[in-house]
Amino acid sequence: MQATLPYRQPKKIASQRPVLARPPAPPNSAVAEEIFSFIAMRDLLLAEAEEHPTEASLHRVWMANEFAERCLEPARPPYQEQSLPEAEAVFERRRCKDVKTRLARLRTRVHSAAA
Repeated sequence: MQATLPYRQPKKIASQRPVLARPPAPPNSAVAEEIFSFIAMRDLLLAEAEEHPTEASLHRVWMANEFAERCLEPARPPYQEQSLPEAEAVFERRRCKDVKTRLARLRTRVHSAAA
C-alpha cells in the first residue's frame, strides 16, 4: 500500500537566532518523551517557518506552541506523574515564550512583505 504523503527527511535549518537548547537531562518517563517529541515537532515547524515564512506555516507553529504550553502546565491530582519535573517545565515554558516572540517578528515580516 502506498503512503498518502511522501516521506520527508527533516532538514537541518540554521536559524538566525537558535532556540534555547534543552538541558541534557534524559526523559525519565514515557510521558516526558512524548512531551519532548511535541516540543521537537514545534521546533522543526519553527525552523521551516523561518526559512519560508507564510501565514499558514506561522499558524502551524502557533498551534504547536500552544499545544506544547498546555502540556507544560502543572498537572492536577492524581496526574502529577504525567508531567515534566517542574525545573524542566519552567525551562520549556521560557522557550515557549521565546517562540511567541519569534513568531511575532516573523508575522511582522510576512505582513510587511505582503503590503
